Amino acid sequence: MTETKVLIAGGGIAGLTMALTLHQIGVPCVVFESVRSLKPLGVGINLQPNAVRELFDLGITAEDLDEVGIPAKEWALVGLNGAEIYSEPRGTDAGYNWPQYAAHRGKLHMLLARKVEDRLGPDALRLGQRITGYRQDAHSVTALVESADGTRSEETGTVLIGADGINSAIRAQMHPDQPPVNWGGAIMWRGTSMAKPVRTDSSFIGLGTHRHRMVIYPIGPADPETGLALINWIAELTVDNADGWQQEGWFRPVEIDDFIGHFEGWTYDWLDVPTLLRGADVAYENPMIDRDPIDTWADGRVILIGDAAHAMYPTGSNGASQAVIDTRELGLAMVDHGVTPAALAAFDAKLCGPVSEIVLRNRGAGPFGLLNMVNDRCEGEFDNIDDIIPEQERAEFMSAYKTAAGFAMERLNASDPILPKGATVR
Repeated sequence: MTETKVLIAGGGIAGLTMALTLHQIGVPCVVFESVRSLKPLGVGINLQPNAVRELFDLGITAEDLDEVGIPAKEWALVGLNGAEIYSEPRGTDAGYNWPQYAAHRGKLHMLLARKVEDRLGPDALRLGQRITGYRQDAHSVTALVESADGTRSEETGTVLIGADGINSAIRAQMHPDQPPVNWGGAIMWRGTSMAKPVRTDSSFIGLGTHRHRMVIYPIGPADPETGLALINWIAELTVDNADGWQQEGWFRPVEIDDFIGHFEGWTYDWLDVPTLLRGADVAYENPMIDRDPIDTWADGRVILIGDAAHAMYPTGSNGASQAVIDTRELGLAMVDHGVTPAALAAFDAKLCGPVSEIVLRNRGAGPFGLLNMVNDRCEGEFDNIDDIIPEQERAEFMSAYKTAAGFAMERLNASDPILPKGATVR
């Protein structure tokens, strides 16, 4: 029998949180990451209270998260005329037992990498090594590893976890006939600017229409002297996608002048969008993409998590949060069933179907679906939103999304932690 060891393909948020979870429950593991060195790449992401609770249970503290982000206080949708459609408090201000964090993705990634190195040792994260495929038998799984210098090797373990992102090589082998990456026509331009926060000092704001909008929120505290904070923004436009994505690559730097014309005139007494955009040092263009759900994430001793399992549109701000939840649920399955195919099958049976529904719900605009409703009922023009969508209907819509995504407040506050304190694999 092979000595128990879990192989993890991918050293992103999912892969590193998985490593920390396995260490917590007493399971040896090693992470293979294709890049030669980790850098704090990316811009803003949100960590919902259900994910923050799990990070706290992993020993990642509020002080740690304060170094990479800021607790969110409000979530708001605003029409193109600048009038509010819906708002609600978030995190502890809403009554959750745990905060919601708006964080810098790259800084969070580096935090998790430091925790892995501190707890598991420097050999637990192997950089410049990509798992390209696998083979398995009744007792073990062998990962095919390609190093950055082109050399190839093999590594044998008990199970293999594919946390290698939307273009997962593990998923491609598991589902060779899967459709290509899906692009629904939305283009996103992302960046950060130093500016004064609007509404509260930590509000997430969706502004515009369902096909033409901005998302704006701070990912750091305001400087007490200047009042300026690092503001994450996403400028989004939906276009005809009949010819597919025509640009080279999925993520590339662009000039502000390449897209600001779509948002000129978006000035209000509380926000000047063109000024915000021009305040960015750099901007990136990428299509809003996901993958069609698959009927299983498991293949014997191999399992998918994170974007490899369920890449989703960021409309619900829960992609990273779901990746964290995946790792904890998979850890629980191993506590219950050991490091076995039975554990992977139990995890798959519990999450694959429900999370696939979230993928499709986000494709349908997720919580931004309220903007669709406003557009359908009044073409985005209104004086009093209550005349268009009554307050109760708006609240019910948002409640349904939070329930589906796993962070409905009453249920979350009343629930036990995913992994019981002190749980280990025996």
